[in-house]
Amino acid sequence: MRHYEIVFIVHPDQSEQVPQMVERYKGVIAGKNGTVHRLEDWGRRQLTYPIAKVHKAHYVLMNIECDNDTLTELEHSFKFSDAVLRHLIVKMDKAVTGPSPMMKEEKSKSMMERGGAPAEFAAEPGRAERPAA
Repeated sequence: MRHYEIVFIVHPDQSEQVPQMVERYKGVIAGKNGTVHRLEDWGRRQLTYPIAKVHKAHYVLMNIECDNDTLTELEHSFKFSDAVLRHLIVKMDKAVTGPSPMMKEEKSKSMMERGGAPAEFAAEPGRAERPAA
């Protein structure tokens, strides 16, 4: 079986259906002895350019391990779903399980919003805080 990274974007009016869609796709993968290594819901984000007069969409990332038949079935369901605006499937060399750069960015943003500094900006013991730039 091969490893794949899948990103699909869903029409914002269908955002409530994303959990059911993900469960359906996970069921297709598990039904054919595949594995989901990573699943991230990036939420609603601004599109770089409008697609069908839509400016925001709901993003989902999946890293899976499956055979060619399962991948073909997933791609078919993406193509013929009215809710899925775009999808991208990339073959990977190995399973990816760590957080994606998008999730790392979200974590650092939430740290900054709460007033805390990310670990790389924390003051070292015995040193004064960093001067404002």
